[in-house]
Amino acid sequence: MLPQGSTYVVMGLLDPESIAYAVGQSIVQHGGRVVYTMLNPTMKQLFLDRSPKITQAERDALTIEYCDVTKEDEVKQLFERIGPIDGVVHSIAFANPRTLLGQELHTHAFVDLKNSFHISCVSLATVTEFAQPQMRNGGSVVTLTFASQRAFVYYNWMGVNKAALEALVRALARRHGKDAVRVNAVSAGPLATKAATTIPGFNEMVNGWTRASPIPWDVYSDKAEVANMVLLLLSPYTKKVTGQVIHVDGGWSAVGNDLQPFEQPGQ
Repeated sequence: MLPQGSTYVVMGLLDPESIAYAVGQSIVQHGGRVVYTMLNPTMKQLFLDRSPKITQAERDALTIEYCDVTKEDEVKQLFERIGPIDGVVHSIAFANPRTLLGQELHTHAFVDLKNSFHISCVSLATVTEFAQPQMRNGGSVVTLTFASQRAFVYYNWMGVNKAALEALVRALARRHGKDAVRVNAVSAGPLATKAATTIPGFNEMVNGWTRASPIPWDVYSDKAEVANMVLLLLSPYTKKVTGQVIHVDGGWSAVGNDLQPFEQPGQ
């Protein structure tokens, strides 16, 4: 599916359960080369090096760079070091769960709000700006979002950030069309990752998907389905697709209420 020897930067690796890892593995399986990014060596030591879900040989096979996406110089230098690439996956988001998630939406933690917006939304523009010159024959940028058309209990400011991220996808698609760079988002159903465990009410969210998605949704194995859609958007098969939010959520976003008994699998 991918041109042999093509190179992709997958940003936001944390551990083998992260969406970034699933995407990277799918890229490799289909002929691409992957450069992962992590925040810093400490994060690698804490979450990747200690994970029992990956072997030492698998760890050694990963190419990892470090980058804080809130620091413009680090992003610029990252892409200069890597050189020519064919695409970027932006799988990065953060909100302080103590101040921006939970039962109360209102907050006076304005520093946390700004930091969360910078990491979860603005960083996509920074990444695209400095990645684009390295996509010399055009390329693809794909980010990850989540059901921003609806307000979820507990999700609060991360939902606001995701809505802004989707607006930014459209703006960047318009800006970089002349560079033959496509910018899209994949809106995934809830997936079991370390980041997801910090979201209050995550289990309630999952239960909502279980009750309503026409195609049963699996929070563990369906990371592969999300990764496959990212792969398709990176590939030459979607050269005319840009500015879009593609839903990979079992159809949850398309229905209006919970499935009735006669709609359940096997009925």
